Amino acid sequence: MSVGPDKRLTRLELKFGDVNWERATIKQYELEKELAVWRVFINGYTKSGFVVFDGDLLPKEEVLKRLSELKPEVTAEKEVTVAELVESSMSWNNIFGKVRG
Repeated sequence: MSVGPDKRLTRLELKFGDVNWERATIKQYELEKELAVWRVFINGYTKSGFVVFDGDLLPKEEVLKRLSELKPEVTAEKEVTVAELVESSMSWNNIFGKVRG
């Protein structure tokens, strides 16, 4: 499957009401197997995380349904392009962003 850099994805920032590290790891792995999910991170200690996904292939409601046992609350939602996601994932941006900060 090829996707252009302008393809729009959805990023959900989440807070969880009922999660621990083990359940967080399991849910994260289950979501990572989905082709429509580009990035996922669930922290069972801070009870927070995010999911970046293609809303055309996997609706937001389905993502939340799959996370329902962790009692997710959407704290922020935004659109990002594939190009923005790739750029933000590059390690030098994470380092330079802190230095310039």
